[in-house]
Amino acid sequence: MVNAGTLTRADLAEALHRDVGLSRAESAGLVERLLGHMCQALSNGENVKVSGFGSFVLRDKGERVGRNPKTGVEVPIAPRRVLTFRASQMMRDRIVKAG
Repeated sequence: MVNAGTLTRADLAEALHRDVGLSRAESAGLVERLLGHMCQALSNGENVKVSGFGSFVLRDKGERVGRNPKTGVEVPIAPRRVLTFRASQMMRDRIVKAG
């Protein structure tokens, strides 16, 4: 697998500037607002679904007992909320074809 690097906010803003024709400031602002809306929805307990891309889903995990692998001592792991991402079928198909 080829390491293609990391897509950043600046890369997204530059793509908007180049492909849509917005100014660089407008592009950066749009990316920030979009990500801000997604973060706000997730922090409010809502899931975020982007059709054709995937879903960001919040899951509550219950308390469980873990084990320190070095000492073998059991320790309780507190309940917590985790964020998971599930790629859409369209995205999975595109990833398989690209690889």
